[in-house]
Amino acid sequence: MIENQIYATITLYMEEDTMDSTDTSLRISIPVDEATTGPFDSYLMDSFGRSLLKELQENSRLSVAELSRRVGLSPTATAERLRQMEEQGILRAYTVTIDRQALGLDVLAFIRMTCDGQHYYRLLEFIQTLEEVRECHHLTGGDAFLLKVTTLSMGDLESLIEALLPYGNPVTSLVLSTPIEGRPFNVTGKLTSAPRRNRPGRRR
Repeated sequence: MIENQIYATITLYMEEDTMDSTDTSLRISIPVDEATTGPFDSYLMDSFGRSLLKELQENSRLSVAELSRRVGLSPTATAERLRQMEEQGILRAYTVTIDRQALGLDVLAFIRMTCDGQHYYRLLEFIQTLEEVRECHHLTGGDAFLLKVTTLSMGDLESLIEALLPYGNPVTSLVLSTPIEGRPFNVTGKLTSAPRRNRPGRRR
């Protein structure tokens, strides 16, 4: 039924290859499956949007002109789509990845922290001040936090662990190697490759 459908607005850009004038646009509304809607405007995650994300994950330094050529949109439409993705928070940052060992950070480790309610917020405030902490994840289960840390040496890691002791019980795992790191999201294909188990039917 029409009253149960959700509609998304799409802006279509039309331009003549030989004209330098401002593009004209046409706004249309199409029904969107309610199950696919989320915190972001659904039309931004269409095939063009996903293609943009794929290209930017591979090389965030691509120009708008090159991006438009690769995804099949006009430069104006591409720039507008990027702007909207930034406003929606889909694109959170354009950044670079630095090899930590180039900075002398040879030690990589994960520290699981357990702490009681008395020390919980004090620990959270303290780890905000630690340069060695690269990531912090709040966990369910017995551990309160999972910290990803880098240090110059094993001695520095030992000092970091000692600094955490007043706030709880740290359990440390050293990273020997990293077979997969910073894998880009598969935005244009299946979102998971793990086989799904067949759910048993309900008994009546």
